[in-house]
Amino acid sequence: MNPEHKQGTLLIVDDTPANISVLFDFLTDEGFKVLVAKNGKGAIQKAGHAHPDLILLDIMMPEMDGFEACQRLKEAQDTKDIPVIFMTALADTVDKVKGFSLGAVDYITKPFQHDEVLARIHTHLQVRRLQTELEQRSKELEQRNIELDAFARTVAHDLKNPLNVIMGYTEMLLLELSPHEPPKPDVLETVAQVGQASQKMLSIIDALLLLSGVAQRDKVPMSPLDMTDIIHTSLSERLASMIDRHQVKVNLPETWPDASGYAPWVEEVWVNYLSNAIKYGGQPPEVTLGAEVIEQESMVRFWVRDNGAGLSPEACAQLFTPFTRLNQQGGIEGHGLGLSIVRQIIDKLHGQTGIESQEGQGSLFYFTLPAVMKVI
Repeated sequence: MNPEHKQGTLLIVDDTPANISVLFDFLTDEGFKVLVAKNGKGAIQKAGHAHPDLILLDIMMPEMDGFEACQRLKEAQDTKDIPVIFMTALADTVDKVKGFSLGAVDYITKPFQHDEVLARIHTHLQVRRLQTELEQRSKELEQRNIELDAFARTVAHDLKNPLNVIMGYTEMLLLELSPHEPPKPDVLETVAQVGQASQKMLSIIDALLLLSGVAQRDKVPMSPLDMTDIIHTSLSERLASMIDRHQVKVNLPETWPDASGYAPWVEEVWVNYLSNAIKYGGQPPEVTLGAEVIEQESMVRFWVRDNGAGLSPEACAQLFTPFTRLNQQGGIEGHGLGLSIVRQIIDKLHGQTGIESQEGQGSLFYFTLPAVMKVI
């Protein structure tokens, strides 16, 4: 904005010289830079060239009226965000509604009342400035998030290499311990703790990398899912040792409804839900999986039910946000990323996540995916 015109730049569009003269003198005295166009075509050309802060646009003009001029201004990329105030002697509500539908922000009526004109101009200039500031801050925040995400991925990758070295040396130490001279119990315990801590750190790094990868993907390849295979991989490969260690009873349905998604991500959702159900289930844990078609929404609802202590409404409200852990009962620990990853994944797959739980009655965690409609 020109420092000599601290109030801003206005474009007056009117085919009546007397109206232009009144507004030009008044608004110039108020500190505005005032531009003038005498018809709709001139308004479009001048607005595209000068980019005024606000346009005062007469409705009744020959050749191209104010409605058509406003429509063209709003259709053009470089002028669509400029506020337009219609100037009219018309009292017809239909015309006012039409103007708002075309993108105008306000009306002022003739004969002009200076205080009213000035108040409306100031109001919409302030709104526009606030919108511009918000858009700029949003762009800055988006850029910072991109930079932070790139930094997090770099750090995670850099941490993973030395961590794998530590884990490798830990395994070598255990193998090198002589069977003829058993080590002291505290030595074995220390080596085991190093291995456990390293494994935990690796799981956190993998979770961060997955979370970052999900956030970066705008488009995800969706295809029909083989849910039986995904569940088998989750239970028999990813969670086999955990299931064996906790003596988990798993109940599965005979068949699964057809749904669409991205198989690697859906597997991560099941692994997160199942591991939570096992960690926070009963003693021993019993986990039941199921699914149902929501026909009116063309979605499939998948779920995992545990036999744990259940959660309060307050605890349920805090889930699915980054770094929020479930109740740390029984010394169970986690890094608080799992359910956040689940929500971001399912959001990208056009579904929803949620929980149904009552204290003392276990919990049911669910997610939805688009149903695959069979062609008959």
